[in-house]
Amino acid sequence: MDRTTSTPGPGAGATPGTRDRIVIAAARLLQRQGYVGTGIKQIAKDAEATLGSVYHFFPGGKEAVAVAAITYSGEEFAVMLREALTSVDDPGAAIEACTAELAAGLRESGWTDGCPVTAAALETLGTDSEIQRVCAAALGSWERLVEEKLLGSGFDAPDARELATTVISALEGAEVTAQVNRSEEPLRAVGRQMARLIGSYEAAEDRDAEALAYGC
Repeated sequence: MDRTTSTPGPGAGATPGTRDRIVIAAARLLQRQGYVGTGIKQIAKDAEATLGSVYHFFPGGKEAVAVAAITYSGEEFAVMLREALTSVDDPGAAIEACTAELAAGLRESGWTDGCPVTAAALETLGTDSEIQRVCAAALGSWERLVEEKLLGSGFDAPDARELATTVISALEGAEVTAQVNRSEEPLRAVGRQMARLIGSYEAAEDRDAEALAYGC
């Protein structure tokens, strides 16, 4: 799934304004080239905007554009994740559906449209930057969506929190592996295994409830 163009962005339903075009173009470039490989002139060109317009909306230059683009991409992915999580009641099946959608989208993009959040985060490791903070915020928001799904399915809070972290970490790693290998299988395998892991918690809870019912 192309995380930057799959759902409407700011000003949905109308032709994107100059600022929105800049953000969307930057998000796409970060997704395909990373932060280091993306230049401010290329962002302006792809957005069909002047360089002056870019600096008008983003006086902080490339980093400021990247922060807006990563925030946008994070919200786009959150929409897809939320839709997948609410598509079926079973949380394991929902996670598996999400990985299948990611795998298909990645293949359709020619293995280029990975996660701009991960790419930018890795390229700015060790820096106390706004990019690091916005990447952390995006990952945290995705974890909370999974956690909420698990809590709504009856999971204990500590288990829901740790499983949510595990799911998002596995998804991000599998997406990179899928790109490197040009194969959907890493993502689909993670989907199956996450569903199995989540199911094992549910099965354990059922056994405990049954044991209590019989006074064991």
